[in-house]
Amino acid sequence: MNEVRVDKWLWAMRVFKTRTVATEACKKGRVLMGGVAVKPSRTIKVGDVVDVRKPPVTYSFRVKALTQNRLGAKLVPDYMENITPKSELDLLDIVRISGFIDRRKGLGRPTKREGRDLAQFTESISEDGWDFDFLDEDDED
Repeated sequence: MNEVRVDKWLWAMRVFKTRTVATEACKKGRVLMGGVAVKPSRTIKVGDVVDVRKPPVTYSFRVKALTQNRLGAKLVPDYMENITPKSELDLLDIVRISGFIDRRKGLGRPTKREGRDLAQFTESISEDGWDFDFLDEDDED
């Protein structure tokens, strides 16, 4: 096997849950090769680099081997290498933290887990000396 469709390979590598979702991502321009959006039928070869935009992160994968069949999660590293830059992965942490600080209107109350995370975050801020007194000494008159 020298070439495989990009949508089949992304599904087989567990980047997308179903092949239909992988195909839709290609059609929407979220799968790139060399900075250019690719169609689902585009074939890939060993050594190609595939970029997948899953907001807010753009993942990059290098093709190490080809397969059309879905693999177990433990076998995936034999077929692809995740070369996503560290700066992109840091965005995930930022989004996770900001997700419970600035909740969108209409999402309801925070879950128990989000409440614990928020409490832990606010405690770490106050322990680090971020607790400001906004009154100047001259304003106390």
